[in-house]
Amino acid sequence: MELEYPEDLRYLDSHEYVRLEGEIATIGVSAFAIDQLGDIVFLELPEVGDELELGESFGTIESVKAVEDLYPPVSGTVIERNEPALETPESIAEDPYGEGWLLKVRVDNPDDELEGTISAAEYRAQVEGED
Repeated sequence: MELEYPEDLRYLDSHEYVRLEGEIATIGVSAFAIDQLGDIVFLELPEVGDELELGESFGTIESVKAVEDLYPPVSGTVIERNEPALETPESIAEDPYGEGWLLKVRVDNPDDELEGTISAAEYRAQVEGED
């Protein structure tokens, strides 16, 4: 299966992605990470109103193989979480970059927030082991 890495997203080494539109960031998990995890069985996400801090885990994604911490690519306040994904976590695998998003966050400093992220090309090279 050919995995996608949408060019309009920024990525973390830990496989989260972010789509920043103005001061609203949509955060999710890359198709590569979902492919590696296998069947997703549980998601733990913060509540609306919670603050996300760079470098601090905001929840977990659990599969039949592993439990992985989730890290925010941006800091800010959670304004929405994907309730359907919490109800049926396996559904995020069907459309990780669309309906499979996890959180929407109002970012603190939109101009500075993406400094720790990498481009789609850099992420693809990293996960596919290319130079």
